[in-house]
Amino acid sequence: MNSVSLMKKSVQVVLEKKQLRGVVAKVGLVLDISGSMRNFYKNGTVQQVVERILAVASQFDDDGSLDVWVYDNEFSRLPAVTEKDFIGYVNNHILNDESIHKFGRNDEPQVMADVLQKYVKEEPSDLPVFLVFINDGGCKAGIKKFIVESSSQPIFWQFVGIGDSNFDVLRKLDTMEGRVVDNANFFHFDNIETVSDEQLYDQLLDEFPMWLKEAKAKRILR
Repeated sequence: MNSVSLMKKSVQVVLEKKQLRGVVAKVGLVLDISGSMRNFYKNGTVQQVVERILAVASQFDDDGSLDVWVYDNEFSRLPAVTEKDFIGYVNNHILNDESIHKFGRNDEPQVMADVLQKYVKEEPSDLPVFLVFINDGGCKAGIKKFIVESSSQPIFWQFVGIGDSNFDVLRKLDTMEGRVVDNANFFHFDNIETVSDEQLYDQLLDEFPMWLKEAKAKRILR
């Protein structure tokens, strides 16, 4: 059995617990590739994150694929990853691709604009989008505009902080005003690589069920 197959079992346990069995959603992953993330890419942590989120996508997604972006002060929309081609994904599609800007400063708003471009303009759908956003600190305050503006869209932003940096902007997500529904959540692990799959999925899927209910009540979702 490959690693993703094993993780899928942990996802199923958490889906059962959160009453999310049978939910169909698109799943996207945005990866910080600013300079401070360099070690996470080199030591395999980011590849592991891709595999762990792919396990969620394989349970939720209409086609079992995971949409991926990376960003520093530029961004790239990458080929979707599936269970057929996840092995070596980070090396093959990110580290060894010279056209991808990497290890610069971080600028979240422009990648968020492209996420909305894809799901709202290019591929509008009745399905909810579960968007996992990995960041290692220093997130720009400009994210607020995109979260507020997208609160009427079927997109839930799940921010995950890794490492021991400053997450002040993300910690204020729950008190952000001016939104139709609370469409974003944040949690943080110093060492994501030592967190068990079940712990990770428990946190990842913590607020998504509440958002699904609220989004349906407000007719953001059918």
